[in-house]
Amino acid sequence: MEIAPSSSRFKLHDQLELLEFPDKYVVKSSESPDHGFYINRRDGNIDPLDENSCSGTPSRVSTIYGVGGTIKLLAGTYMLVITSRKEVGTFLGFPVFRVVSMRFLPCNEAMRFATSQEKRDEAYFRTLLQTVEASPGLYYSYETDLTLNLQRRYKLAEGWMRKPLWKQADPRFVWNRHLLEELIECKLDGFIIPLLQGSFQVAKLQLKNSPATITLISRRCTRRLGTRMWRRGANLEGDTANFVETEQVLEINDFMFSLLQVRGSIPLLWEQIVDLSYKPGLKINNHEETPKVVQRHFHDLFQRYGETIAIDLTDKHGDEGELSKAYATEMRRLPNVRYVSFDFHHVCGNSNFDNLHVLYEEIADEFEKQGYFLADAEGNILEEQKGIVRSNCIDCLDRTNVTQNYLAQKSLNLQLQRIGLFDSTECISMLADEYTKFRTIWAEQGDEISLQYAGTYALKGDLVRYGKQTLFGAIRDGMSALSRYYLNNFQDGIRQDALDLISGRYTVSRNSPSPLQQLKVFESPSQYLPVASALLIGGITVTSITIHQAGRNTQQFVSSAVLAGVTAGVVAVIKSNGRHFCSRPRLCRLL
Repeated sequence: MEIAPSSSRFKLHDQLELLEFPDKYVVKSSESPDHGFYINRRDGNIDPLDENSCSGTPSRVSTIYGVGGTIKLLAGTYMLVITSRKEVGTFLGFPVFRVVSMRFLPCNEAMRFATSQEKRDEAYFRTLLQTVEASPGLYYSYETDLTLNLQRRYKLAEGWMRKPLWKQADPRFVWNRHLLEELIECKLDGFIIPLLQGSFQVAKLQLKNSPATITLISRRCTRRLGTRMWRRGANLEGDTANFVETEQVLEINDFMFSLLQVRGSIPLLWEQIVDLSYKPGLKINNHEETPKVVQRHFHDLFQRYGETIAIDLTDKHGDEGELSKAYATEMRRLPNVRYVSFDFHHVCGNSNFDNLHVLYEEIADEFEKQGYFLADAEGNILEEQKGIVRSNCIDCLDRTNVTQNYLAQKSLNLQLQRIGLFDSTECISMLADEYTKFRTIWAEQGDEISLQYAGTYALKGDLVRYGKQTLFGAIRDGMSALSRYYLNNFQDGIRQDALDLISGRYTVSRNSPSPLQQLKVFESPSQYLPVASALLIGGITVTSITIHQAGRNTQQFVSSAVLAGVTAGVVAVIKSNGRHFCSRPRLCRLL
């Protein structure tokens, strides 16, 4: 189903040739070879093609599928290109692709004149670019923008769809917005691909005798981009970590429905710094700006989506309880927001998915009044969504995804009743095969969002897929929890730096002090962790052996006691300096 004829839409060049010459890279359209540009490998300057651009014999010719942008480091410019893709479905009748692989091409020769410190810095920045190349969950289309939800899209002025895709896009959800600046300045509109990070899932259903398509699009906001432990809460502008807009689109019988939900970290100033413990303590920063931060966040939601129901799924005891209490205190000051505190773990445990009806009964009237978006085949708007549900737990991943799935089911039932396909007693869960497909796309979406923020699959995925916990799911959750521990402590500092670099939060400059020189002695965990691990493992091993032999004589007993004391000392040192042994971001402050 389209909302504008394809002839009136802007279309990007969808298959490109990359020609590599000793002095330049040439990028041109395979279908229209006269359309393209080249980038000088010596100084990074970009120019349109001319008659001399392709003279000579290139050292290599390859097919690429898009240019993701450029970034300037100490040595010069690097260009990001999409080297492989996979078609994952269609949206509004146009193909949608997921990025499978990307590559940064160096366009510089400046390192010949760099200092030794600059060479070390550039090596670190290039490591960050390699991390960026492996970024998961990037989607795009050559013919339609993925960042705008349907309700906004239908209200755009006539002619909007003829604009270049980067002008159509919502900048909040353009993952490579910072990287596109130079291409935009050079007016290379036909080559500028807005990349969406999030999820794109499609399910084909047969609802009674009606074929239907459900598309689930999650759009991850770039304003507070980061990893699970190093981007928590909000910044002073009210932007929150892991803020994701999720849209469920239903196409059936010439009708198009849309339901929007959002998730995002608790919009206070708080942090949870890794320190080798399994669950680091939460710290709330008592800042005079906190009330304004909360107001800014919810004012932005109100302006974009209407009145908000804020569902807080955190525990009501321990550190989570203190954070939830502080959140509730701030929410009592806000108009136009309904705050609902729901202790997911207490009410639902690990397996009682159906107990979410307790939450639904509390918000049902307001949720159903918010409604959904509905348009007919002629593009007439029959219903509009008048508000939004904002859900959060601590990470806004696992409990949040289960809850959003539950609300999406409720809305889907109402939508099918609206067009007379279901009566008031029927629901999607009565159609076993179709219900499985519906739950599967929600589970897959949850996994993708979790991979981007936490580095692992979502926990509680079984509750979404099957409505209960399974043995295999419990094992997978355990493995994911251990993986999260490892990544949070030993990998995410580098991932956070990579995100700060490509989002423009950190700008490389020869005039700025080296981020590596600024490190304190104990802030490079790679230097100390192997030694600490060796001492710890060796101490435990030798102590175990000597304890086993301690009964043979007094000298062995004394040796065992001494070694046990040394091992305990190493454990105490590691524990007290846990933060210093972890991978920490080097480029930007937490806020």
